[in-house]
Amino acid sequence: MKIKNLAIATVLLTSVVSFAQKDELKVAEKALKAGNPNEAKSALSQAESLIVNAEDSQKAQFYFLKGNTYFDLAKKNIDTDANFTEAAKAYNELLSVEKKSGKSKYTSQAQNSLVELKRELTNSAIADSDAKKYKESALKLYQVYTLEPKDTSMLYYAAGSAINAQDYDLALNYYNKLKQLNYSGKATNYLAKNKINNNEETFPSLSDRDKAVKLGTHDSPRTENVSSKRGEIYKNISLIYIQKNDVASAKKAIVDARKTNPDDISLIMSEADLYLQTNDYVTYKNLISEVLAKDPNNADLYYNLGVITAQSKDKNAKIDAEGYYLKTIQIDPKYKNAYMNLAVLKLDGEKEIVEAMNKLGTSPADNKKYEVLKEKREAIYKSAIPHLEKAYELFGGDKDIKATLLNMYNALDMTEKYKALKARN
Repeated sequence: MKIKNLAIATVLLTSVVSFAQKDELKVAEKALKAGNPNEAKSALSQAESLIVNAEDSQKAQFYFLKGNTYFDLAKKNIDTDANFTEAAKAYNELLSVEKKSGKSKYTSQAQNSLVELKRELTNSAIADSDAKKYKESALKLYQVYTLEPKDTSMLYYAAGSAINAQDYDLALNYYNKLKQLNYSGKATNYLAKNKINNNEETFPSLSDRDKAVKLGTHDSPRTENVSSKRGEIYKNISLIYIQKNDVASAKKAIVDARKTNPDDISLIMSEADLYLQTNDYVTYKNLISEVLAKDPNNADLYYNLGVITAQSKDKNAKIDAEGYYLKTIQIDPKYKNAYMNLAVLKLDGEKEIVEAMNKLGTSPADNKKYEVLKEKREAIYKSAIPHLEKAYELFGGDKDIKATLLNMYNALDMTEKYKALKARN
């Protein structure tokens, strides 16, 4: 008899709890509709301790309302980051509950909200980055990644923001996650311009892009190949270890990467850069030879070799870098950045010449020295001008290049060229 009474009491208690939950959920729903998320939050907090034993339908409703409540608070700039996180957790709990129960009353709405939430969070991260709040940007981008772990590009961008924030421990954490995932980032993007706003947009597939062009909503289609980012990732891991004075870990990171991806040229480039950073020029040059043997007609490869070599303190660095840039142009005569970097190489040393000229006095001996230095500067200008002129054409009339050329023409008394360039828009 006592057992029966206990059973009846348990049923009555469960009923009371169920009614309490329903009441709180109704209050929360009404508050949300009235635009009062704080009131809804208060009602949901009272129901939260009871939700564990609730029916699946009530759990789903609770998590749906909780997600909407915290999302509303975040959009109202109330403790934004924390509320974005809570909203995402609630929506994911909802999806889990309905998947397990086999019902999907709120699933579609929750999925749409998650898409919007990720967009809001990504835009907020971009705004933080623009404001040079790189740590905040990194944490938000990582949060977007956790919402959709399949989108590993967000983890890659989070690592980049952490580097910009000079938070090397955080960056290393993110880069090591990318390493574990064997992230490449290699992709093909299908783009076209929207005729309404003239903005270039990326399409999920070639057929989607071509369909939009055929319908007439877009034009100027182009395909963009995104190269592997593995080399950059392992290079950054190595540089962080070097920053920490842990060269052994830096070398191990590259060796491990190459074991996993033996044919990835970007990784050989990163290993070469590591030995460059540690002033081991013999190993560096051996690795460069290995790279060239694998892909002797790759303009990007020669360009990157030029960039890496130009950073070297080796006595032949400038000559070797110039050779790589010239080879780049030989393979691809329209490789505009190679022309720019060639001009930069040629102009190397101009600053010291100008400083030396400014220190001279007006004595006959100083005047002679001045003329010698002037001739040296003019020779530098003359060697750089052809590369800058080509870069100016390929960059579509870049204002900074134009200003540099005008200064050089003026210094060399190249009046006709100065007037012609000055007249161009």
